[in-house]
Amino acid sequence: MSDSTKIGTWMSAGSPAIVELAAECGLDWVLLDLEHGEYGESRIADLLRCLRGSRTLGIVRVPGLQPDVIGRVLDRGADGIMVPHVESAEMASDVVAAMRYAPTGKRGVSRSVRSYGYGTRRMNDRPPAILLAQIECTDGLANSAAIAKTDGVDALFIGPADLRHALKHQPSSPDFETAVQTIHESAVETGKASGILVREPKELAGRIRQGMTWIARGSDLGLLKAAYESFLQREQSS
Repeated sequence: MSDSTKIGTWMSAGSPAIVELAAECGLDWVLLDLEHGEYGESRIADLLRCLRGSRTLGIVRVPGLQPDVIGRVLDRGADGIMVPHVESAEMASDVVAAMRYAPTGKRGVSRSVRSYGYGTRRMNDRPPAILLAQIECTDGLANSAAIAKTDGVDALFIGPADLRHALKHQPSSPDFETAVQTIHESAVETGKASGILVREPKELAGRIRQGMTWIARGSDLGLLKAAYESFLQREQSS
């Protein structure tokens, strides 16, 4: 596995203990999910605090292109943002503008937020936030090259469930693996990273061989469910 490969997981439950455990175990990143997670924006700062002192990045998936939410999440100290259903370069540019201060963006300025130590650190001391643009629909697939070329986009991240669903309802669309390869190549050709959410270890290894570097292995609830099911199966068969 390359040093550039980042292995993470989805945090659906919103449990501080699980977020902290993931960091203690050495995951490269966790995804705090405001689109489908079992918690709201008010929990984000406390969940990010669970990563303090670790090397684990805290990436927050916002519900969509909502500049106010993007700004607040970054103020709380997120290392990066994932935006779902990015469909065009124009949308990607709008996301970047919401993440950046003037003159290149429109993000509101406050030095007294957690991201800057409540006013104890200079704004320039913090590295730029990471942007993972999530490709989940046929428009995003068609525009993946233009999205990847957008200044400020760091990676194209494939949402497999929504992309499969979208392709299934478009008879002229390519098959899923062809679409995945197209998105991956769009990223690579522009010097950007690519990534995907996977469910099984075998698929994770395959995506690494494919060249993807931002990979999430399931979710906290999914991994816990699998562990419980495996435990019960062993007990019932003994």
